[in-house]
This record gives sequence, C-alpha cells and structure tokens, in this order.
Amino acid sequence: MSRFQTVIRKTGSRGAGVLMLGAVRAIFGFFRLLGPDRSSALGGALARAIGPLMGVNRVAMANLRAAFPDRPDAELKAIARKSWENLGRTAGEYPHLAEIFDYNYDNPDPDGRIQVSGIEHFIALREDEKPGIIFSAHLANWELPAICAARYDLAVTAVFRAPNDPAIAGAVQEIRSQTMGGLEAARPGAAFAMVEALENGGHLGMLIDQHFTRGVVTQFLGRPCLTNPIMGKFARRFDCPVHGARVIRLDGARFRIELTPPLELPRDAGGEIDVAGAMQAMTDVVANWVLEHPEQWLWMHRRWRPQFIKAQKSPDEKPAEPPRPAA
Repeated sequence: MSRFQTVIRKTGSRGAGVLMLGAVRAIFGFFRLLGPDRSSALGGALARAIGPLMGVNRVAMANLRAAFPDRPDAELKAIARKSWENLGRTAGEYPHLAEIFDYNYDNPDPDGRIQVSGIEHFIALREDEKPGIIFSAHLANWELPAICAARYDLAVTAVFRAPNDPAIAGAVQEIRSQTMGGLEAARPGAAFAMVEALENGGHLGMLIDQHFTRGVVTQFLGRPCLTNPIMGKFARRFDCPVHGARVIRLDGARFRIELTPPLELPRDAGGEIDVAGAMQAMTDVVANWVLEHPEQWLWMHRRWRPQFIKAQKSPDEKPAEPPRPAA
C-alpha cells in the first residue's frame, strides 16, 4: 500500500469516527429532549424488543440456565428480557444522570428518584481521612454510586472500562466527566494512578463482576470464574476499609443506592488480608445482590470462561504487590 493510500485510509477512519461520535451525540440529545422518564422507558422498550433477537442473547440464556438449572425456560427468558430492558433503560438515562440523582441528605424526599441506604458510611469514609475501597457490580443503573460520592465530596477515583466502540466511549466519557469525580480508565499503567489516589487518602471505586483473564479464581453463582484481584491487593497493601455499593431499580427511573458496612475480609497466618479470599468475599456479596434481583444484572456478559481458568497459585505463594510509583 502506498503512503498516499495509507493517509487516505487513516483520514477516512478518523472521519468515520467523527461522524459516529456526532450520531451518538445526536441520539443522546434526542433522549435528553424526552426527559428522564420517557427516555428511560423508550430505551427499555427498544432493548427489550431487540435484545432477545441478537446473537449475544444466547450468552445470556446459557448463563441463566447454568445459574438457575431448576427454573423453567420460560421464566429464564422473562429474566433475560427484563435484563435487556434494564440495559436499555440505563442507556436512555445517561443524558439525565445529573437530574436523576436528586437525593438530599439533609432533607431527603421520600417521593424523590433516589433513596440512599447507608449514607452514614459515605460520610464516615469522607471524614476519616483514610484510604478506602468501594466495589460494585453491573446492577440497575450502576453509574449512580459514583455520582453520589461526587455530590457528597467523597474523593473517589472510579475505575472504568470504556465501551469498545470509540464513539460511544467518547459520548459516555463526556457525561461521566460532568457528573462524577475522578475517573481512571482501565489501561496499562492505571495501577500507578490508583496507588497514588490511595496513598493520598483517597478512595477507589470499581465494578468487579466482569471476566479478567489474569484474575484469581472465585466461585460466582456456583461456577468458577476469573476476577480481577486488584482491589484485594490494594486492601492487603493499605489495610483499608472495603465497602460494597449497589443500585436497585425500584420502578422506572427511580432507584435505591445501598452502601454496605465495611467487610470483614479473611486474613492469612501473618495477619495480612488474603487476596484470593478477599475477592471471594466481595464476589459473594455481588452474588447475593444478583440472586435478589436477577433481572437487573448484565447476563449477556461472558462472565464464566472456563477455558481461561488455570491451576491456582499455591496458598503459600504471596501475591504480587501493586506497583509503587517512582519517588
């Protein structure tokens, strides 16, 4: 290929990316005009209708059948449809995240869109001048805990995995940056920024319910899977409190956010937090959340990939520490 052809191809690719980003912004703009309730309802209706027709729905059904082998297929298909609806609602709610989070700690409105259980733990984390860790999962609208932390001045760096599509990733990042605190994309070198945040007395928030090829083996809904161990490693290194945060969709675009008390994590013979045991404890919390509201979890994700699971490390082998930034 000539240099001229290479330049043309790169220019065309950039142009297509710009057009796609413009299209995604236009869609978000349309949803913004609808308001949060109609936008959420439309997104949910579209995903509920289209999602079950997509190939990835086979992943959702396979996951559901393995998790609930005794339930009839009709019930599992209904859960899958509701899971698609929840995903569509979440997409439709993105342009309205700032408006949806209407919780006022000093004057809570029982008829508001947001209820918060465990707000005292948010406040304690903010005032203890210590690092802390908050794990969550893809339940209901999983973006809301980071907004809650930002509204109450809790210094949290939210670690996120960007959507695969660059245009969608760009549009989502624009919204996140306007409503949340610190953001750190999951990328090579991100651990350095995460260490720095904790060393400065800050907090980390991360979704832990996705497959991680280099992860530790945990049991999730009765099957082994690979879980990113980074939160367990940080808990071990900093010996800091670890909380779980989940979102429950009550109806439409109304939610309850729950923050757990700090978890009692297992420790090894030397008194240090056991990384694999810590990740299992966090995964167990997530599993209970999913069992309580299975229709609100992301079943279409390939969480279980047995072909990647290898022999676990010896129990006596000390896990590698997260990297330390250069002095």
